Amino acid sequence: MKVGQLYRQSVSDSVTTGLTKKSNTFVVTWTAVTSSKMDSLRKDLKRKQADVLVSKASIARIAIKEAKHEGLANRIKGQMALVMSDSDASEVSKILVKFASTCEGFVVQGGLLDGAELSSEQVKTLSDLPSREVLLAKFIGTLQAPAVRFAGALNAKSRDFVSILKQKSEKGGN
Repeated sequence: MKVGQLYRQSVSDSVTTGLTKKSNTFVVTWTAVTSSKMDSLRKDLKRKQADVLVSKASIARIAIKEAKHEGLANRIKGQMALVMSDSDASEVSKILVKFASTCEGFVVQGGLLDGAELSSEQVKTLSDLPSREVLLAKFIGTLQAPAVRFAGALNAKSRDFVSILKQKSEKGGN
């Protein structure tokens, strides 16, 4: 086997593994983006446990089609990369959408979220969602609200009763 074939097979295997084993994958393309900007993007993504795999578009397109994601494969044009992660998809998409808004020529083409294909608009919508931790905190707060209100109501009645007894004792009545 030739070196070029080994390289293409290695990249194809990496793409296929990322698509099947990672919970979320985003496809990005770019033109005229400096390497220093791309390095800063990689560092931001690394903080969120996301890996960036730069590949030739033709190799990635073939690997994505083999993974049965034809729609996503058809969106690949020019220089491209796959951003793969098992961490919070909304956090990763926030970084990508923010970078795309500040850097002309960088486009989020779409992605995969637990095997479901996402369009670029859906990725933008995903980036608008709060993080997983914030959503869980809101959910727990919603679950606790009735119990807190009930305890407050019970406490208010006992506080009112104690207040009435205190007023009665201050007046010297029985």
